[in-house]
Parts: sequence; C-alpha cells; structure tokens
Amino acid sequence: MASAAFAVSSPAASAVAARSKARPAYSPPPQLLPILPPGLNISCVTAWWFVDARRCLGEEGARGGRDAAWGSRGRLANYAKNFGRVMMALAVDVSRFEGVPMAPPDPILGVSEAFKADTNDLKLNLGVGAYRTEELQPYVLNVVKKAEKLMLERGENKEYLPIEGLAAFNKATAELLFGADNPVIKQGLVATLQALSGTGSLRLAAAFIQRYFPEAKVIISSPTWGNHKNIFNDARVPWSEYRYYDPKTVGLDFEGMIADIEAAPEGSFVLLHGCAHNPTGIDPTPEQWEKIADVIQEKKHMPFFDVAYQGFASGSLDEDAFSVRLFVKRGMEVFVAQSYSKNLGLYAERIGAINVVCSAPEVADRVKSQLKRLARPMYSNPPIHGAKIVANVVGDPTMFGEWKQEMEQMAGRIKNVRQKLYDSLSAKDKSGKDWSFILRQIGMFSYTGLNKTQSDNMTDKWHVYMTKDGRISLAGLSLAKCDYLADAIIDSFHNVN
Repeated sequence: MASAAFAVSSPAASAVAARSKARPAYSPPPQLLPILPPGLNISCVTAWWFVDARRCLGEEGARGGRDAAWGSRGRLANYAKNFGRVMMALAVDVSRFEGVPMAPPDPILGVSEAFKADTNDLKLNLGVGAYRTEELQPYVLNVVKKAEKLMLERGENKEYLPIEGLAAFNKATAELLFGADNPVIKQGLVATLQALSGTGSLRLAAAFIQRYFPEAKVIISSPTWGNHKNIFNDARVPWSEYRYYDPKTVGLDFEGMIADIEAAPEGSFVLLHGCAHNPTGIDPTPEQWEKIADVIQEKKHMPFFDVAYQGFASGSLDEDAFSVRLFVKRGMEVFVAQSYSKNLGLYAERIGAINVVCSAPEVADRVKSQLKRLARPMYSNPPIHGAKIVANVVGDPTMFGEWKQEMEQMAGRIKNVRQKLYDSLSAKDKSGKDWSFILRQIGMFSYTGLNKTQSDNMTDKWHVYMTKDGRISLAGLSLAKCDYLADAIIDSFHNVN
C-alpha cells in the first residue's frame, strides 16, 4: 500500500519501489534520525534510501557503500528535504478501507448496464421488470400526468411529511388493498405507514421482526425475488426456503410448498407473493390459497405478503388482492408490503406502504408507533410527490376509472405478448416440446426453464439480456420481437447443455 501512495506522489516512485523490493531493508545509523521528518515511518525509508543515495552523494558515494553514504550528513539532509513529500507519502498508513472488497454487480440492475454497452441492433433487455410500450419505450401513465398537473395548479408545497407519511395516501392505499368496506378498515385494525416503495416497506417490516420477534425465522419461496434475501440478511433476520417451483412441470410444487410450511418452526413468518409471483409468474389457484391459509393458521405462522403487482397482473385490482383478503377474512394478523412502481409506473418515486393487520385497534396503534420509531432513524420521513399522485388518482373517481383502464391496457399488452411468444415457440419448435406453461404463468415475468449456461447463450449469441435463472420480463418484449426471441429460446434450450 505504501508503494501505491508513493506512485501517486512521484513519477519516479514506481521505479524506486520496484528496485527496493530486490534489496534488503537497512536500518539507518543513529546520526540520520535527527534529520528525518517527524513521524516518518522508518521501515518505509530504509527500504529504498540506499538505492537512491547517488542522487545526493553521487556515484562515488554510492559505490563507497552505505557507510560512506551516511557519512555525508549534510547532503543527505538536503536530499531528505527535497524529497520529503515522497518520503511522507511513503509513510502514510494502509487505508482504513483496505479490508472492503469489491461488491458483485447486482444480478438484475447489472443486466441493464451490460445491455447499454451492447451495440447490436437486435439486442433485447428482458432483465428489469419495467413496463415498456410496443415500441419498447418507457411509459408514463396519462393519469399520472394529470395528477401531477393538478398538483402544480394547486401550488402545493414541499414541506416534510409526518413519519408515517401522507394521511390521504395511507387511507387510499389501505382501502385499495383490503377494500374500502372491509371490517378491518372500519374497525381501525390496520397500521399503515407510507414507506420507500416495496423494498423499503419490506426492510421496515424486517427491522420490526428483528426487534420484536428475535427468535422467529422467515421462510421464503424457492426461487424468489433476488432482493428478498438481501433485505432479511441486512436486517439480521434468519431465513430459509420452502419449495415452490417444480422444474419438471415448470409449475408450482404445491405439495412441497405445503410440506415445508408445515415443517417450519411454529410462529414463523411466511413470505408470500400476493400475485404474479416473481420470478416464476406461477400463482396458486384459489383452492390452493385456501389450503395454504389452513396450514399457516394451524401452525400459528404469520403471513407476510409482498404485493408489487396489484391490478397489473390480471388487470383487476380486486382479483389481484384475492389472496391477501382471504387471509384477512379469516381473522388472521397479516403483514403486507405494497409498491406502486409497476401498476402506476412510479418506479423512481419510491412509493409504497407497509400494512399490519392486527387483532385490536389498540394493538394497531402500538404497532404503528414502533414502525414510526424504526423509520425515524432510517430515513426520517418519506417523499411526498409519489404519495400525492396515488392519493389524487385513487381519491378522484374520474382519475381512478382512467387508471383502471390504463392498467387493463398494460396488462392486456403483456398478455398479448405472452400469447404471441407461445404461438411462435409452438410453430418453430419441431421437437414436440410443450410450451403451454408460458400461458399458465401470469404477470410481467415468464420463467423459461433455461439454466444459467443456456441463459448465457441467449445473451452471448442472441443479444437477449435476462437474469441467469432463466427469467424474462415480457414487459420488455414487443409483438414484433416474439419470433426472434422464440428462435433464441429454441436454440438455447435444444443446443446448449
């Protein structure tokens, strides 16, 4: 590390450092000590002082040996003065950050970086779950533009929100999730805090679990959204996995899922995807949800829903909230994290909420107070812009109706792309392979069944960028590109082991 600092301080440093490695480290005679700069690391100086002694003593002095070199104290003092900056640079301690390793690239966001660097005209970015138009361009909902225009016309300020967020947003988001007429809303059983989209909502809940349920474990589907594990790891909440995906059927391993939930320690938190499971796009049927609820209730587990796609999966807000409302209707206490990144396209606004359904109003008040206590040192209070957009859209009957229409259109475009991809695969693949699992999946993702090597072939040969688990985002696919993608999938599946 010292030689690195020396290289920065002097053009000759790298050469000096290289030569010094070949020579033993000499200890300077006592007569040199008074002329060395205060605090100078002697071990650094003695490693190279004799090598460059010729600069102050000349070739003859250097050939005379180190005793002759130290004999010319005055000239060496001048040398030390002239090169003091270099000497002090060598004395700098090793960086306090020396032990910090380089972090690996994010498995999802890193895909976009690689995509941007690719200059091929055929390239496709199917890695990030962000909606695109048929022209594969980002889309800002018209209803969002109207809500923002209304905010500008009102001249609303940018004052701090309370820790729990915008009251109008909290009311709207809880009613949207549970239904405005739900008894848990009317009885005040829900503690709702606006948070930093789905990720922030999950992180806040994880901190709550770590503090008030320190012995509990979270069980997570295998596979799941990649950030789930990071969130619980950083919150120091232990987790394990339950079976979910069956590679043989490219469908739900329902029996394995039930068995693993039953085997989990009593009182575990069971992380469930409310709809449009990420990454598989495979959801339980209503009958299977009933059985899942039975087991969780029998084992006294706590259901913890991640709802990132309400209204965006099927096009219906109520249909996509079925699973959450089923558990709540049974009188169960429930955690629910929400996000408006997808269904309102508010990716950069970081708008979401954490909801906790409790057994009594006073319990909800206590839970909310502690969530606020956790949020305060994390981020103090949430941003206002996205919260007002949601409150305006949901709170205005006209805009609310327009939003539902736009969601249906977005969900419909993805369904059309899903159907077209299936048609292209079925027509082009002469092997007889059944690709119908693509149609049974729901939401913006499709789990193709491709392994890492095959996914690498998709990128390296076909310029199709995707996550290495075989997940593709159909939201980033157009009808015009389906045939090309089908060719890439067929080649990768059949020709790459």
